[in-house]
Amino acid sequence: MTAEIALPRYDRSKLKPGIVHIGLGNFHRAHMAVYLDDLFNLGESHDWAIIGAGVRAPDSRMRDALKGQDCLSTIIELDPKGKTCRRVGAMIDFLPVEPDNASLIAAMTDPQIRIVSLTVTEGGYFVNPATGKFDPAAPDIAADGANPGAPVTAFGAIVAALKARRAAGIPPFTVMSCDNLPGNGHVTHDAVIGLARLSDPELAGWIQANVAFPNGMVDRITPATGPRERAMAASFGLGDDPVPVTCEPFRQWVVEDKFTNGRPALEKVGVTFSDQVHAFEMMKIRILNGGHAIIAYPGGLMGIEYVHEAMAEPLIRDFLDKIETEEILPIVPPVPGTDLDAYKTLIIGRFSNPEIADTERRLCLDGSNRQPKFIIPSIRDNLARGVVPKGLVLASALWCRYCAGTDENGAVIEPNDPDWDRLTRVAQEARAQPAAWLERRAIYGDLADNAEFVAAFTQTLNDVWKNGTAATIRAYLG
Repeated sequence: MTAEIALPRYDRSKLKPGIVHIGLGNFHRAHMAVYLDDLFNLGESHDWAIIGAGVRAPDSRMRDALKGQDCLSTIIELDPKGKTCRRVGAMIDFLPVEPDNASLIAAMTDPQIRIVSLTVTEGGYFVNPATGKFDPAAPDIAADGANPGAPVTAFGAIVAALKARRAAGIPPFTVMSCDNLPGNGHVTHDAVIGLARLSDPELAGWIQANVAFPNGMVDRITPATGPRERAMAASFGLGDDPVPVTCEPFRQWVVEDKFTNGRPALEKVGVTFSDQVHAFEMMKIRILNGGHAIIAYPGGLMGIEYVHEAMAEPLIRDFLDKIETEEILPIVPPVPGTDLDAYKTLIIGRFSNPEIADTERRLCLDGSNRQPKFIIPSIRDNLARGVVPKGLVLASALWCRYCAGTDENGAVIEPNDPDWDRLTRVAQEARAQPAAWLERRAIYGDLADNAEFVAAFTQTLNDVWKNGTAATIRAYLG
């Protein structure tokens, strides 16, 4: 190691676990784990260390990597003024990844564990996109409902652990989502209680009465790890770390102060506890996540590899700025202590950071899950105020064009959505019949019945196919 690496300033051997976290991806390790590391460095809350866990077979690879380095995570902050590197020591163990989740259930039953947190991706909550509600008929959920003693999902394991704690007279833990989705606490509540009802309605009632599910807004851009990131870790003398994390300097976490069984003193390291999480959340989801979706598909279609390169293209930057200013900011409610115009400017600056090297392909990933959360609600809100949001309509049409499977240079776009094959088939059909794209009710719902929206989408998609991405954006910009 070199002197450039910041190491934990606390004795890790004296940490005690208080949190089980499910889903040890880059975001968690650059966000929640960093906040806890900061807190532990202050000499605070040393009984709130993290035990890591996963419920999918590929999580074993992350476990092997992290256990091989004593559960330390390398975090490299990519400030254009200079990179900094730290080793985060907030996690002290990583549970075996097992088909029946027995070790995970046992760990969550331990009275020391007072919070179970999750980053299982926006699509991991078994929400039916057509209804926006928990789907008890999802195959893995139905399986856990039929066999609650050997659950395959994170929520099944949580239900099993809560059942064991109730039987042993142990107070329950808080269940805290750290995923980026609207009302993440409510969504997690519905998943846990909805699953419990399938096998034990009485237990579901007990969970309803006794377990807290705080809502939270989380924010930090963390690109995927690849050769570039590993080389960066090696430049700091950490060439043996297979899973370093790079991230932007900015981070934000706003949480409801609603915990069943205590919490770490995270307010001492910059976490905001607020009863207005929904306001921060809407701001972030509409402006930042919506902004990502706005710049994703133009860049993807124009053959641009990196997000900062897309932002350096005046056409895309102006496209983002106009939609944000005219179609998104007017529908975002006030946020405590926040100037929305300044927040928009901050977001544009963050997207433009060349050190991040976030890819357009990553932003284009899983549009069938992200569009209904980040773009379509803003379209609905504009229509409700009597405005046809031409920029947002164009953003959605560009997603359709991207899913047709080739970019504007003729290059094949490799599958980039869990439903890619079907999306590609419908997108190609929509070239002749644009309304066919809107008939996917799980994505657009009753917008397919809104004549103004259908007409605007039809004209816009026709323009994209006839004139190309750049010319259609220029026409929108006027």
